[in-house]
Amino acid sequence: MFSKVLIANRGEIALRVIRACEELGIATVAVYSELDRDAPHVLRADEAFLLGPGPAAESYLNVERILDAVQRSGAEAVHPGYGFLAENAAFAAELERHGVTFIGPSASAIEAMGSKTRARELMAAAGVPIVPGTTEPVESVADARRIIAESIGYPVAVKAAGGGGGKGFRVALSDAELEAAFEGAAREGEKFFSDATVYLERYLPDPRHVEVQILADKHGNVIHLGERDCSLQRRHQKLIEEAPAPAVSAELRARIGKIGTDAAAAVSYSGAGTIEGLLQDGEYYFLEMNTRVQVEHCVTEMVTGIDIVKEGIRVAAGEPLRYRQEDVVLRGHAIECRINAEDASKNFAPAPGRIGAYREPSGPGVRVDSGVGPGSEISPMYDPMVAKLIVWDADREQATRRMVRALREYQIGELKTLLPFHEAILQTRQWADAETCRDLIEDRTWLKTLAFPKAERTAETDDPRLEQQYTVEVSGKRFEVRVIGDPPVAAPAPSPSAAQGAALPRSTPRRPQRSAASTNGHGGDTLTSPLQGTVFKVLVEAGAAVEEGTLICVIEAMKMENEITAHKTGVIAELSVNVGAAVQAGDILAVITSAQLDQ
Repeated sequence: MFSKVLIANRGEIALRVIRACEELGIATVAVYSELDRDAPHVLRADEAFLLGPGPAAESYLNVERILDAVQRSGAEAVHPGYGFLAENAAFAAELERHGVTFIGPSASAIEAMGSKTRARELMAAAGVPIVPGTTEPVESVADARRIIAESIGYPVAVKAAGGGGGKGFRVALSDAELEAAFEGAAREGEKFFSDATVYLERYLPDPRHVEVQILADKHGNVIHLGERDCSLQRRHQKLIEEAPAPAVSAELRARIGKIGTDAAAAVSYSGAGTIEGLLQDGEYYFLEMNTRVQVEHCVTEMVTGIDIVKEGIRVAAGEPLRYRQEDVVLRGHAIECRINAEDASKNFAPAPGRIGAYREPSGPGVRVDSGVGPGSEISPMYDPMVAKLIVWDADREQATRRMVRALREYQIGELKTLLPFHEAILQTRQWADAETCRDLIEDRTWLKTLAFPKAERTAETDDPRLEQQYTVEVSGKRFEVRVIGDPPVAAPAPSPSAAQGAALPRSTPRRPQRSAASTNGHGGDTLTSPLQGTVFKVLVEAGAAVEEGTLICVIEAMKMENEITAHKTGVIAELSVNVGAAVQAGDILAVITSAQLDQ
């Protein structure tokens, strides 16, 4: 077994791996960006190394700096978590070249399954059913149009070959939408996976998303741990997962489990992995393989009692699987809710910010995987997930009741999250009937009923003297200090030399958030930004005539592209943004007047 493991990730998955290592008696090494200096995973690990200056999101992708941290720490293995470098074959190969173990499959298996087109080709050759579509990259919109006319038809999904997590996935319902879908999928593929290659699949309108958890060792043993249902999604990204899948019989479970183990064996897979598929009208189709531990692995752990993360570490160390297929028994039902910093009432708009008071739920059958605490900053530079709330109970109905109770217990102050959305949707008829809930998730009117109450301004909340937080050093030891109440009488500004020993405030005085009307509303002619982010694309010019719903610009925030549309019909009298500009919630994007062009 390894004596020291470096975790090349952040947030809740970094803490999840640290805990697994502690239980195995393995020392841990964290890496962090400048933005994450005081993050919980940094404070929890035995050692931590700064990945250097540069954009926060790119720090965790810097292979050279991660390798430097590996060498300086003496770590024998690297756990990539998920996201970032988890499915990067070149990174796995580089670690191997340096004599460091990659806790995951071989570089060749990642390469084979990391390319969705290559994976589809391999699965088709192995006799595994795939969604009808192409197994070769599609070079142009013209080629896509020809292939669709010849063999696929509309609606069609245009997907990035290196995609995953809903990135690089666009749908064209008709020929008029094909060019935008093709360009959008290629753009996101290049941005998130450095690969603009796309392929085509028949788009299934309302399938169940069912995936199979795989464990395999380096001795030829492959087992599956049953299936998960991940059908509740927005923008093709998962919101709620459960195990076992409510629409899967024991017979179907055995069939899709065999599809999963056959797919893994076809590429000599080792470690933890997931075969994702679509289930519609009793037919199951291979979709893709994620060559890493999944965000939703927790529900499988709850119903099987098998620690997937620890098993992956043991396999990487060369140990054989400790379980046979007949040892895997599913007991009870588990549900996971992704607690994202998003505002469901505004079509799941990202809502970055700082957490105030924070309290996680507890009690029988309740688990929280988080990487935050009071005062944690949820940055637009990273994924919007704050935490994962997981519950287990004897059956689906009781697990649902337990989840609703836990959601009500969860307190995340001063931050908009999906807590109200989860609580509401789990009490609907659609959830009780095990539907995909797509009708609700895509219903803007229903989503608006989940709007957060407007913040009330009071003399107390406007008082900037309520609380200050400081970092101080006494005899070289670091302390976190909160000062509550009136600040001391202001003193003259210290000289630079004197300031070196002074306590510096870590954060500005707390101010109330702007009300929803001031940050997200459109007052009259003014179109304002509903979120904080970076302008990725501007699609209109000043003086242009627009209709209500016309796409004005695209703002990138929390790894998502958010389309901002005109709130009224009129003329762009002023355009206040350009590509690359940083915007805050409430910033003016454009002024749209009702004047006509011929006036």
